[in-house]
Amino acid sequence: MCCKMRMESSEEEEDDFPCIESVTLQSKIDSIYQSKTEKGIRKICFELLDLKDAVENLCGNTQTKCLAFLRLSEEVVETEHELNELRKHISAQGILVQDLMNGVCRELDEWSQASGDVQEADESSRSTDYGDTFRNDMEDENVLFLENIDVLLAEHKIEEVIEAIDAKERSHPELKSSGETSSTEPSSFKSALSKRKKMLENQLVEITERPSIGIVELKKALSGLLKLGKGSLAHQLLVKSYRSRLQKSIEGFLPLCPCYPETYSATLSNLVFSTISLTTKESGAMFGDNPVYSNRIIQWAEREIEYFVRLVKEHAPPSDGAPALHAASVCAQASLNHCNALEKQGLKLSKLLLVLLRPYMEEVLELNFIRARKAVLDFASSDEGKPLSPRFASPLSTFATTSDTLLVESGMRFIYVVKEIVEKLTQLVILHFGVNILTRISLLFDKYVDSLIKALPGLSEDDNLTELKEPVPFRAETDSEQLALLGTAFTIAEELLPMVVSRIWNVLNESKDVGSENMMPAANNTVELKDWRRQLQHSLDKLRDNFCRQYVVNFIYSRDGDARLDAQIYLSGVGEDTIWDTDPLPSLPFQALFGKLQQLATVAGDVLLGREKIQKVLLARLTETVVMWLSDEQEFWSVLEDESAPLRPLGLQQLILDMHFTVEIARFAGYPSRHVHQISSDIIARAVRTFSARGIDPQSALPEDEWFTETAKGAINKLLLGGSGSDVSEIDDDHIIMHDDGGMSDSDGSPSSLSSADSSESFASAQMGDLDSPVDFSDPDS
Repeated sequence: MCCKMRMESSEEEEDDFPCIESVTLQSKIDSIYQSKTEKGIRKICFELLDLKDAVENLCGNTQTKCLAFLRLSEEVVETEHELNELRKHISAQGILVQDLMNGVCRELDEWSQASGDVQEADESSRSTDYGDTFRNDMEDENVLFLENIDVLLAEHKIEEVIEAIDAKERSHPELKSSGETSSTEPSSFKSALSKRKKMLENQLVEITERPSIGIVELKKALSGLLKLGKGSLAHQLLVKSYRSRLQKSIEGFLPLCPCYPETYSATLSNLVFSTISLTTKESGAMFGDNPVYSNRIIQWAEREIEYFVRLVKEHAPPSDGAPALHAASVCAQASLNHCNALEKQGLKLSKLLLVLLRPYMEEVLELNFIRARKAVLDFASSDEGKPLSPRFASPLSTFATTSDTLLVESGMRFIYVVKEIVEKLTQLVILHFGVNILTRISLLFDKYVDSLIKALPGLSEDDNLTELKEPVPFRAETDSEQLALLGTAFTIAEELLPMVVSRIWNVLNESKDVGSENMMPAANNTVELKDWRRQLQHSLDKLRDNFCRQYVVNFIYSRDGDARLDAQIYLSGVGEDTIWDTDPLPSLPFQALFGKLQQLATVAGDVLLGREKIQKVLLARLTETVVMWLSDEQEFWSVLEDESAPLRPLGLQQLILDMHFTVEIARFAGYPSRHVHQISSDIIARAVRTFSARGIDPQSALPEDEWFTETAKGAINKLLLGGSGSDVSEIDDDHIIMHDDGGMSDSDGSPSSLSSADSSESFASAQMGDLDSPVDFSDPDS
């Protein structure tokens, strides 16, 4: 009843929701999917069982096969053992057969001797058969030997192959002979063995050419080639291997060269020469002192040195800079040291290295000195960053108060650039290139002197036309400036340059004392200190002569070009200076010369304080220049030698007195006077000849020699005592002014010659006293 009601109720509900599909019960769903899952699991289980059976079968088959393989291996080992035993047995049988053959042969020999010629023929036939058998046994042995060699070659067992071949050749010396044997079989074996040896040789060569081969492995391979009799090939491979190692080292270092511009060359030198040294040692250890191999090492080393020098040039800093000079010096120093070490190993490479390095060193030195010349002659450049020690700066700084600062700066710049160059040089570079460097320093100083000459006042407008084309940084117009200019040059040449280059002289002198062949420079690379200083002195003389010439010419000629020292003053009746009294004086130009020299000596005492030798030589040269001008001036002599000129004894007497006066100036001041004395004597002799040709007898017209000497001395004393009064002759730009308080009278005597008497008085200063003549300073006549 209840069921029926529920059914009715459900029907009613279904009727109430006609749009909803029928709903499957959960139990129904579970029954359906549960049956499918169980089926799948069952299927998987069956497949797993099948897979398990297959794996078990496979494992069984593998185990069976492994067991079969092991059994087969055991059988192979047993077979090899049996084969070895069989070989031993065959060898024993062969020995037995050989012994039997020897015994049978002996018996056959005995029997043949008893049997006659017919049996002898049969015996020969049998012996041939036995010999064939013996050869067949030997052939089998050779075949086995070659097969063993082939196996070892295939396995690359190089050492075992070498030992086997070496043992075979020792037991059969005929295999080493180059000729062919009479039989065919031994020659065929020898040919086959040669082929194996060639294969072995190729393998050894291949080993040596491996890029990563070690030294030990390389030595083993080369030793193998030596045992094969390939010594020449082994040596070539040794050199080739070390050359390849060197090339790799250089290629690895070259990118680093810009990081070490001054020391890279030394590193390259170490790489190259250490490899050459190592190769030489290995060659001597493996190949002995064979001249052929030694020459090959030398040729290879020479090529490597050429390559090394080329690399140094290619990677060097700019040649005109100080780093390039230092790099070249370091390179030469390191390389020459290595060459000296290699000479102990029998390699003499120093001369070749110097020949190859010399052009490079010459180029670097040339460009550095060109740079130095530009720096020295550039007076407008600043000296900031170029400090000099007081040792070098103090002697030049004394001229700073009396001259243009550019002059002092130029002197300091000159010393600085020379010092910089010398400091970049190494000992061996100085030893082999020192003379070249000294010569360039003297040439640089000569160029510097030329620039100083341009600063002196010109001789005339015409002479200055060429100089005006070039800019002159400063002019030395006053006496103090010109003396400072001269003092600067003399200080550099006499004091500072010798200090700067003392290191060069010390090295050269030490090499002479040592006397070693490796240390001694070449015969044409020696120079004496006095010769080098003579070169500097030549430049100083040029500067001094230019100063004296312009100074004397400016004294003799006025601005208008008229000569103050004119021949007219020696003609009768011309000028009041020709009227003599009891206390005659030299002519006005020579009195003015005395005043100028006295004035210049006073200025020189202040500017060139402590440099008395420079003062004396300079003033002596000025005096000498005056008499030289008078001796060579053709216009002066043409007036006197003119037949229409009114010559009188008084004129000759005045000229001779002037010459004595000039000599006494030099003598009293302590100057070197021998040259002045000689030129003055020549002038007097010429004047006497000129006056004699006009009928004037010098013997009767002139006083005695002592009169001229005493008169000249008295004139000097009078001028000195009247220096502050009105009795001193003065000179301005255009005229000579004479303040005289006494008259002149005629005097007669005999012809005069120059006096050689000494005096302790000086015209420059009453306190100067006797001045010693400078010895071999700048005047060759001192």
